[in-house]
Amino acid sequence: MELLPRTAALKVVLDAMPGAVAEPMAANRSRTGEPLVLLYKIGGKMFAILSVRGTEGVILKCDPHLAEVLREQYAGVGHRSHLDRRFWIAVDLDSDVPADEVEHLCAASYELVKAGLTKKQREALG
Repeated sequence: MELLPRTAALKVVLDAMPGAVAEPMAANRSRTGEPLVLLYKIGGKMFAILSVRGTEGVILKCDPHLAEVLREQYAGVGHRSHLDRRFWIAVDLDSDVPADEVEHLCAASYELVKAGLTKKQREALG
């Protein structure tokens, strides 16, 4: 599967996070059977949804206050999923959100979910 450049770069960042597991979302597949999105989980809990076909974007867990600030600051931050808009943001990778900010938001999402894991699960991550 060949990815668009911004998606490929972000996939490298997400794949490098300790304990992160990417799973294709079974219900979202193209006509050729390739996944449209990858669910990124840590300890069985989701922290990112990366679109790997079509529009380049990622959905991330976010602090509710920060989510509101980001939506006001960037046109490329919004909400496009069934997930609770208070805690999840959608970031368009082809927008006004700088790549380093997207990486920072991915790390923050990972840390939010990691903090909710059991002590044993967190220790296993190193």
